[in-house]
Amino acid sequence: MPRERDPLIVGRVVGDVLLPFNRSVALRVTYTNRDVANGYEFRPSQVVNQPIVQIGGDDFRTFYTLIMVDPDAPSPSDPYLREYLHWLVTDIPGTTGATFGQEVLCYESPRPTIGIHRFVFVLFQQMGRQTVYAPSWRQNFSTRDFAEAYNLGLPVAAVYFNCQREGSSGGRRR
Repeated sequence: MPRERDPLIVGRVVGDVLLPFNRSVALRVTYTNRDVANGYEFRPSQVVNQPIVQIGGDDFRTFYTLIMVDPDAPSPSDPYLREYLHWLVTDIPGTTGATFGQEVLCYESPRPTIGIHRFVFVLFQQMGRQTVYAPSWRQNFSTRDFAEAYNLGLPVAAVYFNCQREGSSGGRRR
């Protein structure tokens, strides 16, 4: 796909959260039988419960870290808490799902109050097992810094959805 049409670039996930990368592992995120696809809209009531996450790969002896962040906290026009860490799962064996990993920071459901927020799932391949640990805070988390600190390299997959508070309407800010 041409880079200028990549939804992660168009949605500014690459730039605000991630450096450019090439997808090399399948990542499927599902909330109540509805798959997450880049830019899809979900309401907070649809994402209350932790999603089902399936990870591809070639070998269950390869381990992955899954990160879920909100780069638009507390509001897209003033994201001074960027990034807010909603979930962190490590040691996920390839070809399985997040339930087979170690949940080091429990899932916190999205509850945006102002504007349309992007919620980003990022998958990294780990160098080995039990090499990634929980940060001491959720707000002002940096996916890039975290990946660097734990030698995770560039992501192997990512997907994001948009979410705004219940009853809201309106378009995405430009």
